[in-house]
Amino acid sequence: MAVSPSNLLDQVLDYTNRANPYPIYAKMREHPIQLQDDGRYVVSSYNLVSQLIKDPRMSVDMRKSNEPTIRVEQQEPGFVFQDPPKHDWLRQQVMSKFTPQLISSLRPRLEEIVNELLDAQHGQTQMDIVDNFAYPLPVTAICELLGIPREDEAQFHIWSTMIIKGSNLGRDLEAVKEARQGRELLNNYMGQLIDRIQQQPRPGLLSAMIHDNTVEKQMNRIELVTTATLLLIAGHETTVNLITNSTLTLMRHPAEFERLRRQPAIIPNLIEEVLRYEPPVQFTMRNALTDLTIEGIQIPKGSIIMLMNAAANRDPAHFQDPDRFNPVRPAIEHFGFGGGIHYCVGAPLARLEADIALRALARRLINPRLLQDPPPYRESPTLRGPRHLLVSFERIAD
Repeated sequence: MAVSPSNLLDQVLDYTNRANPYPIYAKMREHPIQLQDDGRYVVSSYNLVSQLIKDPRMSVDMRKSNEPTIRVEQQEPGFVFQDPPKHDWLRQQVMSKFTPQLISSLRPRLEEIVNELLDAQHGQTQMDIVDNFAYPLPVTAICELLGIPREDEAQFHIWSTMIIKGSNLGRDLEAVKEARQGRELLNNYMGQLIDRIQQQPRPGLLSAMIHDNTVEKQMNRIELVTTATLLLIAGHETTVNLITNSTLTLMRHPAEFERLRRQPAIIPNLIEEVLRYEPPVQFTMRNALTDLTIEGIQIPKGSIIMLMNAAANRDPAHFQDPDRFNPVRPAIEHFGFGGGIHYCVGAPLARLEADIALRALARRLINPRLLQDPPPYRESPTLRGPRHLLVSFERIAD
């Protein structure tokens, strides 16, 4: 039988627990499927998340759920919130342009951006990792990649923040309303930009998708707008958290930071460990396309099912000593980028940006330390990461 001791999902959503939700996740795993007071089901074990994240009976399209407050009230959501076959077709339109060769070619430019950001800190002895580094890097990168004017960042940053604030699972109706408004404003902006690009092609993925003559069927205007909006938000919000969570974790483990400085070759594995240990996306939502029975528990059609990726990532039944940060941990099979057909499209780019960022921080940040721990966190319980991360240091090396 599903049980809900102390309605643990409410505790995860409570901002006072944002700095450390992991003890709550541990309680969740004591009963891997829990029915919450609001009728949602929380799934927290590694094995169950692994099964359900790939289960075709699970839908990511919230228009199919029983909860009106979380239904996507727009003509069409981005492809990560759609099911096959539409999801598969739209995803392929993106992946055909977002190739491994393209991502690899971005390395020199990303290294240039990273060094420019750190060069700007010469003469300083402290900085905000978020505002001065982890945010401007992926924002600049995704703008250049898509062909979006970087000078418009101040506008879409506000709209993106409004949208992210609404990712509170429909609990705060004002936040839901604000998110809807932010989505409309950002979609309108993207629509106008797409209209200009249709008239005048320019470098970038948006122009490549708009003017693609190699496919039998092109995306229509609505599909282009929602895809562009999705790529812009997803292309920087999660990467900001990945870089910031990585930096915070290393600052909390000075010996590991020194090991990183001496052995930068461990960075790829270290990033996977951060994705397990402090994932930028804590959980995802599904809804049941049919009546289900999981582990003997009956779940009605349309019910919301919360896949608690961060809880599964620390499941002791799958990971040895899961609450220990170990950058050389072997075989790290995590849910930091989701899984199944909805595995994060931008994962290779996020990994590359984090790799370059951490190499530069380890080499150039001399004797860093945290100025505030825990730092203030962003409001979103889903996209979890520090809003600011203040560190002091002796100097920025050349």
